[in-house]
Amino acid sequence: MKASELREKTPDELKDELGKLKKESFNLRFRQATGQLENTAEFRKARRDAARVKTILNEKVAAAAGGE
Repeated sequence: MKASELREKTPDELKDELGKLKKESFNLRFRQATGQLENTAEFRKARRDAARVKTILNEKVAAAAGGE
């Protein structure tokens, strides 16, 4: 997921996306704990995507609050 794609979304869409990523991260952690996760890079990707969404969301909130 690219930051440029995220910047085109509305804050509500970003919140939905963040919820999906958190759920995916939980499922990956669960699969890792039970030994079913084969590709551990998926876990890192999900965490980084969630962080990227949070960053963009915070930028939009700051801009709406009167920032740049």
